[in-house]
Amino acid sequence: MAVLLLLLPLLLLLPLLLKLDLWPQLRWLLADLAFTVRALRCKRALRDRALAAAAADPESPEGGCSLAWRLAHLARERPTHTFLIHGARRFSYADAERESNRAARAFLLARGWAGGRGGSGTGSTTEEGARAKAPGAGDSAAGGGTTAPPLVPGATVALLLPAGPEFLWLWFGLAKAGLRTAFVPTALRRGPLLHCLRSCGASALVLAPEFLESLEPDLPAMRAMGLHLWATGPETHLAGISNFLSEAAAQVDEPVPGFLSAPQSMTDTCLYIFTSGTTGLPKAARISHLKVLQCQGFYQLCGVHQEDVIYLALPLYHMSGSLLGIVGCLGIGATVVLKPKFSATQFWGDCQQHGVTVFQYIGELCRYLVNQPPSQAEHGHKVRLAVGSGLRPDTWERFVRRFGPLQILETYGMTEGNVATFNYTGQQGAVGRASWLYKRIFPFSLIRYDVMTGEPIRNAQGHCVATSPDEPGLLVAPVSQQSPFLGYAGAPELAQGKLLKDVFRPGDVFFNTGDLLVCDKQGFLHFNDRTGDTFRWKGENVATTEVGEVLEALDFLQEVNVYGVTVPGHEGRAGMAALALRPPQALDLVQIYAHVSDNLPPYARPRFLRLQESLATTETFKQQKVRMAAEGFDPSALPDPLYILDQDVGAYLPLTPARYSALLSGDLRL
Repeated sequence: MAVLLLLLPLLLLLPLLLKLDLWPQLRWLLADLAFTVRALRCKRALRDRALAAAAADPESPEGGCSLAWRLAHLARERPTHTFLIHGARRFSYADAERESNRAARAFLLARGWAGGRGGSGTGSTTEEGARAKAPGAGDSAAGGGTTAPPLVPGATVALLLPAGPEFLWLWFGLAKAGLRTAFVPTALRRGPLLHCLRSCGASALVLAPEFLESLEPDLPAMRAMGLHLWATGPETHLAGISNFLSEAAAQVDEPVPGFLSAPQSMTDTCLYIFTSGTTGLPKAARISHLKVLQCQGFYQLCGVHQEDVIYLALPLYHMSGSLLGIVGCLGIGATVVLKPKFSATQFWGDCQQHGVTVFQYIGELCRYLVNQPPSQAEHGHKVRLAVGSGLRPDTWERFVRRFGPLQILETYGMTEGNVATFNYTGQQGAVGRASWLYKRIFPFSLIRYDVMTGEPIRNAQGHCVATSPDEPGLLVAPVSQQSPFLGYAGAPELAQGKLLKDVFRPGDVFFNTGDLLVCDKQGFLHFNDRTGDTFRWKGENVATTEVGEVLEALDFLQEVNVYGVTVPGHEGRAGMAALALRPPQALDLVQIYAHVSDNLPPYARPRFLRLQESLATTETFKQQKVRMAAEGFDPSALPDPLYILDQDVGAYLPLTPARYSALLSGDLRL
């Protein structure tokens, strides 16, 4: 009735609105209203959950953090409903509760918890206190015949695990035990891996047995850091690495008291997710209890229901896989099919086998699917909704035409950010809406940005200027108690540039996403570009400074300039490195390939190399990244020697016109 009363005056004013050219935005009013109602209901439900947890008996599991509360609630309300499908294994919500209880008790044993109220929840120990009490270099460590000191309340335990049930049980168990979790990207080794462990102040590491061989050179440094080391299996004979799963199996599966994990404040840090930035090495973004609670509403906002089956083939160390995919599934009590690694050839068969109705994507996955030859399995599926981010308009149209009818719901968000957008109308190519209704619930603004200076444009009063329709602008969002920015673990300067002050009025503070978006005349948001030196490839952010530092370690290279180039038919930008040799050295492509393979994750390895006598700089001696990226990698247009990474051969090969044509036709894989 309230909606009808709101619409009545609008209908009466329709002729005037048409004259004023307001119809392009108002034509979507019903969709805006419907999403607003859904968002308000979602917010109310999440608030009720938080209040229920706060009011619960501290001794009960429902008196703990939002994850503990939700798992206990689902285990009671939907105990036999399938929560997780992983290969041939199925786990109900009751199974998830029991397995995570065992994991929690194993971690509590390592914490030295004897069952009392002393040393309760994560809020009882500040991060600084936890880090100070955590074992450091020179302390007795796991390994070498010694025993690691007990974990302190609020300590950080890093997980280096593939996507699977064990990842989830350990994550949930750590949350219940009042310990912080750090999701370490599984491709990291050597310096980047050790940097991640140090930056989040990890006291322990749980790793997969299949990673042990590649991690063996890193183990001495880990032991020197005083890390308590576990593996998720018995396949290790290395001293000082315990089998965590056997320790957990020895525990009872009874719930643990909620007071162990109950936060003092919803903005307390409970999780670290690593994200690449322009500073080079990964940064440990702080994830709060509030953000975990908010992510329980993700699939509800997308219109997904508890009887849906969600297909998830994204890494769990990413926010999209863990917080949106898994926590979002918990939020509605649905079923998730967890695939350790995406396979375009198996996708539709998996969907048919498990009755998948919802698919969570990044843009690359959809492109892989449309590039597959037709198969019988792609017909007659039940997938009705694809939710994700980074889908290019051309792939979008091909995907829907070939695999429809289904709805695409493109979203935008950041791991450390405080703003998200939803394209709930399905408008092709858009990442969201900028209606006044949406911005009342999830406020944000687009402001004018000077690409040359890398700073927002300000008026005579020193305030930022909002963009006009169809004008690219920097996406910013106000920082408040309801939408805070927690920054990163480590030095405060890691967050430099992420906060803007005096944006529209003196004293206000906004989060700077570093992304340029465009709002068209109909109120749809379109992604435009990323500021800074970070580009995106294979669904990952790649910092050019990190790649450059790795290459510069080679003694025959004098200068390196890393940037991203657009490749036809591919999402994001592929890494390219311009190289200048150190006289009188020669180019050693074999050593470059071996070096980047050892020191960079697969997505960060440059796909193209360009050899130059000297590297161009600006008047202020900054490298010419924009111009170099625009020049691309066409061997017929550039005078310099060019090379391409051939992953099948495992080497950098000359980029000949024939290989360039094969790349454009899709016959050469990047």
